[in-house]
Amino acid sequence: MTTIALTGSTGAVGGTAAHLLADSGTSVRLLVRDPARAPHLAGADVREATYGQPGCAAALEGVDTVFMVSGHEAADRLDQHRSFVDAAVEAGVRQIVYLSFVGASATSGFTLGRDHGATEDHIRASGLDWTFVRDNFYAEVLPQFADEHGVIRGPAGHGRVAAVSQRDVGAVVAHVLLDPREHSGRTYDLTGPEALTFDEVATITTRITGRRFSFVDETIDEARASRAHFGAPDWQVDAWISTYTAIRDGELEHVSGDVERLLGRPATSFDEAVAEAGL
Repeated sequence: MTTIALTGSTGAVGGTAAHLLADSGTSVRLLVRDPARAPHLAGADVREATYGQPGCAAALEGVDTVFMVSGHEAADRLDQHRSFVDAAVEAGVRQIVYLSFVGASATSGFTLGRDHGATEDHIRASGLDWTFVRDNFYAEVLPQFADEHGVIRGPAGHGRVAAVSQRDVGAVVAHVLLDPREHSGRTYDLTGPEALTFDEVATITTRITGRRFSFVDETIDEARASRAHFGAPDWQVDAWISTYTAIRDGELEHVSGDVERLLGRPATSFDEAVAEAGL
């Protein structure tokens, strides 16, 4: 029997995929940093594994296909990704399904998209079969960009973002993992059904939640100043700001039909995603 392993099962996307696979009667292996936090799924095999740490190859032994989420934001995240891919090769894994980002490349305006592009390159060079599931920013997360006063600040201008529901991404991942060979060598761009400005994001979120949200466009200097109190390293501040500039520059506005083609239903709208999230 094909053994499917998932990282990220304690998160929104990986957790959705893991539950859908379990509901379909598919046995899975859950690779988690803390086994106590792993979801309780019938027949699941839980193994402890942390990117960049020893033990990943052992945790992957006997695995045919692994779903790999990106690691937490860190200065050495790319090194962590590469070491996990290398561990998969060592363990004899056949295919990696990697959760990437739309437009992932060395020239991505969203600086963390460059890590995704380099990770994709490493996976291609590894000799493993691969599938890249590239998501846009998450619809449920955009309202969380707001401060305690409901203000979303950043240099996005009138740019648009085709934000995707986390549940849709999880459902696509489960769909791919049920028949990974069918999707080998393919790249999917996952977006919502519309591209919205941050002014529209704020208006919709206000209507759905009953709390007032607004958007303030900033210059780059203003964006750095408004984030200075976090005391974050420069690379992280650059990543935060590039979230907005990539949207401003039109890199996140493309609406793809891949969610609907893969799931056989329309992608979840931003309104629906926010309402379902209970924000």
